[in-house]
Amino acid sequence: MTDSRMTVPKFVALKAAGRKISMLTAYDFTMAQLLDATGIEAILVGDSMSMVVQGHTTTLPVTLDEIIYHAEMVGRAVRQALVVVDMPFPTNHLGPYKAVESAGRILKETRAQAVKLEGGADQAGVISALVSAGIPVMAHVGLRPQSVHQLGGYKVQRDEEQLLTDARAAQDAGAFSVVLECIPSSLAAKITAAVQIPTIGIGAGPDCDGQVLVINDLLGLTSGYVPRFVKAYADLKTTIAAAVTQYRDDVREGAFPGPSQGFR
Repeated sequence: MTDSRMTVPKFVALKAAGRKISMLTAYDFTMAQLLDATGIEAILVGDSMSMVVQGHTTTLPVTLDEIIYHAEMVGRAVRQALVVVDMPFPTNHLGPYKAVESAGRILKETRAQAVKLEGGADQAGVISALVSAGIPVMAHVGLRPQSVHQLGGYKVQRDEEQLLTDARAAQDAGAFSVVLECIPSSLAAKITAAVQIPTIGIGAGPDCDGQVLVINDLLGLTSGYVPRFVKAYADLKTTIAAAVTQYRDDVREGAFPGPSQGFR
């Protein structure tokens, strides 16, 4: 690991330095390499792959073996960013021993530096066990996609007392950072001020210490519903469709391959 590589202590120090943190998801070698070259601070191998890669309607189906498979590709590509990997459902709900076993596999097999798990006060014991085992943990409070059935859908979370309790409990258990998802901006700002660890927002307004987005959403590759909090910085869906259509037409018309694409 080079001196320029983002580490957990460096990541935590960004909050005190007042430097905003950028984080994006990646699920394969090529995309991770492209993202890492931009200098973003962190890359998340998210269980969102269940939806954006595998085509499921929730994050629940992705397995530990599947997320390790994708995280290993990402880990081989990244040279600078902090690599964080989601603990897929229900690996952090099977008790501290099983959680350490699952998270240990992630770190051993993927070159990742940390795991992320959904939960706050209810997961304090698991977070503490992981940290005691030398496994850095990013917590995740607010909307928890793995609890979508219990929550009754993807809804903004407004229980201030519970959210503050969850963020503080995650910090006290040893989490080095916490994701705040789908929380009113004013409440996310209050949580950010209440904890010493960096908050990473997604649908939580501008006052979090950093932001995370799903890369497919950022690049305009998502079909169907796009959450309100997403900003598409490109329209690659249109670009790709146009390129493939041109290729198809060139093949049909005999224009590809041409002389410059052949051998003598």
